[in-house]
Amino acid sequence: MANSTHAHLRYNILDYCFREKSLKFDELLEFVNSRLDDYYPGERISVRTLRDDIKLFRDKENGFGAPLPVNLRTYQYSEEFSIAQRPLLEYEQYLMNATQELLARFENHPKYNKLAEALVKFQDEEDQDIDDSQLLFYDHNEEYKGISFLKPLYLSIKKKQVLKIKYKGFKDVETFEFEFHPHILKQYNRRWFVYGRNESRDIDHWSIPLDERLQGFTVLDDVEYKESSTDWDSYFRTMVGITRHADAEIVRVVLKFYNGREHYFKTKPFQPDYEEFLEDTKRDQVWFDTVINRELVQQLLSYGKDVQVIEPEELINLMRNEVIGMNDLYV
Repeated sequence: MANSTHAHLRYNILDYCFREKSLKFDELLEFVNSRLDDYYPGERISVRTLRDDIKLFRDKENGFGAPLPVNLRTYQYSEEFSIAQRPLLEYEQYLMNATQELLARFENHPKYNKLAEALVKFQDEEDQDIDDSQLLFYDHNEEYKGISFLKPLYLSIKKKQVLKIKYKGFKDVETFEFEFHPHILKQYNRRWFVYGRNESRDIDHWSIPLDERLQGFTVLDDVEYKESSTDWDSYFRTMVGITRHADAEIVRVVLKFYNGREHYFKTKPFQPDYEEFLEDTKRDQVWFDTVINRELVQQLLSYGKDVQVIEPEELINLMRNEVIGMNDLYV
């Protein structure tokens, strides 16, 4: 029987070590305890527990059957492997079932209204394992590797840690580093972004995409964390997407839809705080207050000829230039 003290977390940490590192036993123990402390401060595992975990990894009948050679000074998989590719252990399956039943209790609670979607996705994955039956084909980014940064950054925000970011943009020749105080995480268009203060450039609202451009980060223990005074809910409600220049002004945008496309917009608005006009002659129009950025233009372009910008003039000109540029590509 596996030691149940955060066993699922220990196994994920060990799996990472065996795939990405080559550590001696004492180093492995220290690494696991260090990671456990990030989630459960003060809690550690013993030498015996680690030995039992390694034994479970090697066990082909009741464990993971991992290619973990014996009689070597360091611990590392001898071939490509991950426990994520293996069926759940018996106790893990029990925990998964128990978790699903617990969450189902809150499925219809207004505070947890997103659980219904999560639970049906989970059930579909379980059904595929049993009879290869797939009923859901949901929108996700299979090439998105930045998700591995999500939880560490979430914990850094919770712990108010200052980070040294290593970043290399698509057009950058070399990687550069800067001091960063993370404040908030935001998802947009199937990608995650972390917002915070770029201390190196003295910019309060700096966004970093969680993808291959983010090369990594380390914690700066000797630097005092700077809190944010930003009302992030208002900040995001007055913009579309993730780009907002420091001098951007909030303007009133008025849109006119054609071919009944206003109904589609109202069921899935890219600006949640939109308003409808009261006049009967303007039932096909909406308005909202926002900053003008690239993401707003892209959302408008997705409607093609079924939307027209009525105001402001600045946005009309941007749309006109986009249309002219597109026309040049197809003449």
